Amino acid sequence: MKRKDFDYYLPEELIAQTPLEDREESRLMVLDRKSGSIEHRHFKDIVDYLNEGDSLVLNDTRVIPARLFGNREGKEEIIEILLLRRVKGNVWETLVRPGKKVKPDVKLVFGGGMLKGNVISIGEEGIRLIEFEYEGIFEEILNSLGEMPLPPYIKKKLKDKERYQTVYSKNLGSAAAPTAGLHFTKELLKRIRDKGVNTVFITLHVGLGTFRPVKEDEIEEHHMHSEYFQVSEDAARIINKTKDEGKRIISVGTTSTRTLESIGDSSGRVSPASGWTDIFIYPGYKFKVIDGLITNFHLPESTLIMLVSAFYSREKILEAYKTAVDEKYRFFSFGDAMFIK
Repeated sequence: MKRKDFDYYLPEELIAQTPLEDREESRLMVLDRKSGSIEHRHFKDIVDYLNEGDSLVLNDTRVIPARLFGNREGKEEIIEILLLRRVKGNVWETLVRPGKKVKPDVKLVFGGGMLKGNVISIGEEGIRLIEFEYEGIFEEILNSLGEMPLPPYIKKKLKDKERYQTVYSKNLGSAAAPTAGLHFTKELLKRIRDKGVNTVFITLHVGLGTFRPVKEDEIEEHHMHSEYFQVSEDAARIINKTKDEGKRIISVGTTSTRTLESIGDSSGRVSPASGWTDIFIYPGYKFKVIDGLITNFHLPESTLIMLVSAFYSREKILEAYKTAVDEKYRFFSFGDAMFIK
């Protein structure tokens, strides 16, 4: 398939620059795969589409303030670093801008020396391994110096860092938020549980694999970067019980979907697991585990819109996106949501 097959027209003014004051007041487009219908609701209405015994699977990863600004030792120009993932100890995979000035053995300084980094090597796609030096606790230093790694299409500064975290975020390690989960409030999750719906938490630390653009014309040639996931025994047990009882697995976001589909067997059952996944889901893929998907509206030609197209159909998704543009939905990370049932 061609990358351009997943392109669509989006006016720039529909790219959400800030989150809504009330998370659950986002709009919700509901797509029915059986009837082909489209409904327009608000996210708080998601309760109406969940049934007793269903399991809602959420990614409880927590975003680190992964964007750092510093300079080369003895130089004044600003160097921007994006932390992708910890390799071991104090060594991290990073993206660097401008990359041409940051070569192996270059020393970097952040916060007037509160944090220092030594560039070890340069790998594929310009990914640099950097070993950091500091006194104290790395997470505290990062919280002091780092900024939330908002996508480049968001131009406004985020006033409250917690608005780029889900209300159930727990396990620190992501370079981007699992944005489908940003619409949930604690009160909404309680209403969902009160209806008899299970809330199941798994972890996938969002990294380069999720937001790296597809550059190849033939999408089959695109290679996903590996991301770390964890599924506990308790989570696997609830998911399998849901399957055994003929109820639905509703995945919140493409990251939860990729995790479940990475570990599911041909019958749709899962086992507790942890490790790395580089699964790339695009049309033609046969889903094993999930029965429904809550997701945001994604960038043109991205792996995310390809996954969503695989779950329904490319034509139906592009038709829904055109409708969303016509109805002036808000797009991308801080935008509105879609439920495909």
